[in-house]
Amino acid sequence: MAEPFEYGVKKDVRNNPIVREMDQARQRELWTLVGIAGFVVLVLLFSAWQHFELVQHGYLMERLQQERAAEEEINRHLKLEIATLRAPRRIEDMATHKLRMVQPAATDVVIIERVATPAPPAKSIVAAR
Repeated sequence: MAEPFEYGVKKDVRNNPIVREMDQARQRELWTLVGIAGFVVLVLLFSAWQHFELVQHGYLMERLQQERAAEEEINRHLKLEIATLRAPRRIEDMATHKLRMVQPAATDVVIIERVATPAPPAKSIVAAR
């Protein structure tokens, strides 16, 4: 028996790239959609940024109000301390006990009369240097 003789036929196949025409209407629709999506993303980012800034300013205001309240409390304590330190009774006790001062007797008091200062001389009399 004879076997059939097979042989390969070499066929020249050209793989030329197929150039498709671009659909201008579809391309325009794609760029319109990309533009709209970009605009929506920008609007959302701007809105989120404004919201974030608003929240940050809210936190800042709250912190500043707390600091102001603390400073007002310190101010109130300092005014109270000043009022306490200026109290005549405290000053008298400090003078008599710590500084060992005594109150003057009625005979020790000397009244000095106030003398009104004379008016300054006229400018023609004042000497110039």
